[in-house]
Amino acid sequence: MTDSSTSSPDAAESVETGAGTARITWHRAPGARLVLAASHGAGGGIEARDLRALAQVLPAHGVTVALVEQPWRVAGKKVAPAPKTLDVGWRGVWPALESPGLPVIAGGRSAGARVACRTAGDLGAAAVIALSFPLHPPGKPEKSRAGELLGTEVPTLVVQGGNDPFGKPGEFPKGPYELVEVPGGDHGFAVPKRADITQEEALEVITGAAVKWAMSLG
Repeated sequence: MTDSSTSSPDAAESVETGAGTARITWHRAPGARLVLAASHGAGGGIEARDLRALAQVLPAHGVTVALVEQPWRVAGKKVAPAPKTLDVGWRGVWPALESPGLPVIAGGRSAGARVACRTAGDLGAAAVIALSFPLHPPGKPEKSRAGELLGTEVPTLVVQGGNDPFGKPGEFPKGPYELVEVPGGDHGFAVPKRADITQEEALEVITGAAVKWAMSLG
């Protein structure tokens, strides 16, 4: 990873949305050419290991990272609201994400990835990065959410743990997206001690894929 100077947030900004007050924590890149806006899942916040790793690494490659906390999380609630409410919060934050005048990649992990996929086309996102996309509830592959992923209408990168109970890489349907596997990773990209890669190497798979893919966007 890059030095610690790139991991320190520049500023936190509160944004009023139709679902309440959201918060953006900016990790700005000198001479940025893209913004990656990434939100958290239903069971955690922007302290997730994959979101932190992206915020540490991407600014050194010209990508400003904006970590978005949904209103329910800012309000201190423990349970995420319905998907439609999550979409309202995300849409309300979007104008602030566009304010630097740069193309914005919509991203997130788990529930945040679903929000990014559902809204990307309407919001004019340049692309989508979906981390740990929850293809289906654990043990219920018949309840597929593939339609959200296949309907982004923009270039899409999926980074998925090889042992994710919400959908292993081999379960994903063919489609117009790129999928990168984190060997042995679970839904939070944790890898067991017996895995062929270390936890640090697992994070490097995520950040390496994101850097390579972001650079390919032009």
